Amino acid sequence: MSNITSSNSTDDWDISPEISLPRSIRFWLILLFDVPSLLCSFCLLFHILNDRTQRHALYTHTILVLLIANLPIQLLDAGLYLSVLHNGVVQPSEPIVCLFWMFADNGFYALGINLLTWLAIERHILIFHDRWVANRRGRFLFHYFPLFFIITYIFLFYIIGIFILPCDNVYNYSALYCGVYPCLEWNDFLNTWETVVHYCVPVILESIVSTGLLVRVQWQKRRLRQSIQWRKQRRMIIQLLLISGINIPLNLPLYIIYIAQYCGLHWDISLQPKLWFYFLSYSVILFFPFASLCQFPALRKQMRKKFCCIIDRSPCHPPINPQQ
Repeated sequence: MSNITSSNSTDDWDISPEISLPRSIRFWLILLFDVPSLLCSFCLLFHILNDRTQRHALYTHTILVLLIANLPIQLLDAGLYLSVLHNGVVQPSEPIVCLFWMFADNGFYALGINLLTWLAIERHILIFHDRWVANRRGRFLFHYFPLFFIITYIFLFYIIGIFILPCDNVYNYSALYCGVYPCLEWNDFLNTWETVVHYCVPVILESIVSTGLLVRVQWQKRRLRQSIQWRKQRRMIIQLLLISGINIPLNLPLYIIYIAQYCGLHWDISLQPKLWFYFLSYSVILFFPFASLCQFPALRKQMRKKFCCIIDRSPCHPPINPQQ
C-alpha cells in the first residue's frame, strides 16, 4: 500500500522517505482509527459467520472476503507501522518480519483493490442480472470462480515476487517498511505489470462501474418505476457507493500520478503527493468496515445499543421483574 511501486531507484526514500506530518501525529491518527475499525471488522465477521442467512447470501461473500483480507493490514501492517512511529525501530528486527510486512502491505492491499472492483461488477450482476446466478453453474461462473481466481492469482504473484525472487535488499530497521522494496519491484516488467494491472486498471474500472451502476439504477427507476425493487436493492447500492466513495478519491489520483510519470513527469515533482496518498490509503482499509455496516441494519442497531449502554453506563438489558 505504501510501497505500491518503485522507480527502481532509492533516491525517493533517501531524499524524503516520509511525509512532513510528524510521526507522533501519524501514530495517534492511525491508532485512534485502527482500533475501532478492528472492533467493527470483528463484529461484522461474527455477524456474517454466525447468521446462517447472511452466511449463505451471495451479496455478503465478497464483503466477507474483503473483511478477512483487510485484517493483515489492520493488524500486521498497521501494527509494525505504529511500532516504527513510536519506538523508532521495527520490532522484532528480523528480515522475515520485513518480508511479511511487505506481503501484508503490498499483497493484501492489492487483493483488496481488486476485490473492490469485483464487488462493483458483482453488484451489477446481483441487481440487474440475478438470473445469471439462479443455478449452480451460474453461481460458480459469475460468483465463486472470480473470487477464487482473484485470491489465488494475487497470492501466487506476491508470494513469488516477495519471498522467492532474488534481490539484494539491505534492511534498515529504523525506516518504514524496513527501507526496502519487494524484489518484484526491481524487475521492470513486473513493476510495470503490478502498477498497471493490479492498481491502475482496477481503480479506473471501479470508477466507471460504480458510476455506471448509479446512472443505471436511476434510469431504470424512472423508466420502469420499480420502487419496490429499488427498496430491495438499495442497501447494496448505498454500500457500494460508500465504499467506492472512499476508495476512488484516495487511490485514483495516485495512479494518475504514476501514469503521468510514465509519460515523462519527473519523480521529484510527484514525490510528496505520492507519499501523502500512500499514507491516506490507510483510510480505505480503516473505513471499509463502517461503510459495510449499511448492508446489515440489525447489526448496526445492536452496535448502537451497546455503544449507548457503554456511554450511559447503564445495563443493556432491562432488569427482570421477579413478579412476572
